[in-house]
Amino acid sequence: MLGGVRSCKSTFAEDKARKIGGDDVLYVATAQAEDDEMHLRVEKHRSSRPHSWPTLEAPQDVGSAIRQVAGEVQAILVDCLTFLVANRLLAVSGPEEDPFDHPRSDPFDETIEAKVLEEVEALASCAQEINGSMIVVSNEVGMGVVPAYDLGRAYRDLLGRANQQLADHADEVYFLVAGIPMRVK
Repeated sequence: MLGGVRSCKSTFAEDKARKIGGDDVLYVATAQAEDDEMHLRVEKHRSSRPHSWPTLEAPQDVGSAIRQVAGEVQAILVDCLTFLVANRLLAVSGPEEDPFDHPRSDPFDETIEAKVLEEVEALASCAQEINGSMIVVSNEVGMGVVPAYDLGRAYRDLLGRANQQLADHADEVYFLVAGIPMRVK
């Protein structure tokens, strides 16, 4: 499920997961609530999905984390690749204090890109190995304004590559605009 912010990606993905797995859905959360506003977002998200769905919090190494708990689950919903790529990028490039200051590693470094895309490939491999269906939510961030700083541009580029890589492995790909899903694969 691809789309912009508030395009209804998560709701569409949750509906699809519910149709596939009913109450037998593993929800995989990649976001990290590091401030009050993000805590509120996470709680709102959590309260909007069925309480019967167990939640696996996995900000990195998602494929490995899923393999450890998936069992015979009917559907796995990963929400979202957007945070997973950001988490991995920041883990390998170093913390960002000021986006206009450059004390961290070069975010365009090929080894950083390789590590981020390894994470995505591990998730794709996991999807092939599990018995149930996997649904992954991601933002399409390449259709907006070019970020003003290097880490933002590197993130946009990496997420675009990650989306392509995962879409290449997927059986179905949907793009959502204004709550309207369009099947693109």
